[in-house]
Amino acid sequence: MRITRIVLAAIAAFALLLTTAAAASAASRHYRHYVALGDSYTSGPLIPLPRLDPLGCFRSTNNYPSMLAIGLHVDRFTDISCGGADTSNMTKPQNVPLGQNAPQFSALRPDTDLVTVGIGGNDSALFGTLIDTCPGLRASDPTGNPCQRHFTVDGVDTIKALLPKTQASIQQVLAGIHARSPHAKVLAIGYPRIAPASGYCPNVLPFANGDYAWLSSVEQALNAAVSGAVAADGKSSYVDTYRPSFGHDACQKPGVAWINGKDLNPLAAAPYHPLYAGMYGETQVIKQHLGA
Repeated sequence: MRITRIVLAAIAAFALLLTTAAAASAASRHYRHYVALGDSYTSGPLIPLPRLDPLGCFRSTNNYPSMLAIGLHVDRFTDISCGGADTSNMTKPQNVPLGQNAPQFSALRPDTDLVTVGIGGNDSALFGTLIDTCPGLRASDPTGNPCQRHFTVDGVDTIKALLPKTQASIQQVLAGIHARSPHAKVLAIGYPRIAPASGYCPNVLPFANGDYAWLSSVEQALNAAVSGAVAADGKSSYVDTYRPSFGHDACQKPGVAWINGKDLNPLAAAPYHPLYAGMYGETQVIKQHLGA
């Protein structure tokens, strides 16, 4: 019995040593070249201070890629994200005010070993269509769901019907990253929560009360498209920022909210876009995902 106990103790100690070593290895991984791809939820429009390359992309020096690069102590960091980008802008240049953003894949190198990509919300003009349409319908039925009804045709949710195409496009983006940077760890970043799980704040998010839940379901479906693309790709991983942002929606008080509401705040965030607090929060989520 004594020998058995000694053997079992030795096995347990060895297993603990292996687990500790694996955790230390994951936490201490050093990245040589980190590339950030994405749209405005990556670039961080109007979060001080903006970069000028080009100014029209509204890339902040305090977006989550910049914070992550500092936190991970990467050797080289390239942020080519751009406000308004969609999946086509991975391979095509994007015209922006006062300049042009190069195809985002141009930043990828064979030795790139970390890539984050946050894309999909602008495909088929998804976000823009909702923001341009839904607030204007609130007055017609403040407690109902006029926007959901507007986009439901013959029983089909025409907004959610766009997302299979988006998922296929994101899957192509992931394949394109692997082809150009075959040794990179690739993270597809989901979108954080915009509307609260319960309650309303029409002065901040001017949608009809009944549309809040529908708009959240659209965002969840978009995130499902991103995670679905990751699953089909099989070589990348999905970072969920939706669940971690619970309680940090646009209705929350300053400092708690991760997302700005309808009003332009030239020293904090564009309408319906992440605030500094949101970028910081997402950075922590991504670092935890990396085991850093």
